[in-house]
Amino acid sequence: FYMAGTHNKRFKTFISHDGVYNLQSMYGTTEEVFFNNWDHGGPYWEKDNVAAQKAYNEFNPINMVSKWDTPIMIVQGGVDFRVPIGQGQEAFQAAQLRGIKSRLLYFPQENHWVLKPQNAMVWQREFFKWLKETL
Repeated sequence: FYMAGTHNKRFKTFISHDGVYNLQSMYGTTEEVFFNNWDHGGPYWEKDNVAAQKAYNEFNPINMVSKWDTPIMIVQGGVDFRVPIGQGQEAFQAAQLRGIKSRLLYFPQENHWVLKPQNAMVWQREFFKWLKETL
């Protein structure tokens, strides 16, 4: 989602699969806080933590949504505890409210990966359909 706000017309479309949209809400809903601490330097509420503040203020995809202007398909698994459904829902809602062509592909029984054969077929079909529509 970060690239959707920083790409400067380099891309004609985006597909996000279980992407992180809001670093702060992600911190409070993921089952893997270790990765957030490691990647971002600590929790967002540590105001004296320069590394964390830089990550949450400068690199939080939600802060870039005002620059979104490119179609985006968002794929989200319903039992992804690493990147919970709210991340995809927030991004889709933002795209819709901004009038950006967008699609939410939701798999209620899938986690961070699409593993069920029938769902994998839907994923592949929708992936290429989206590219055909937007490229």
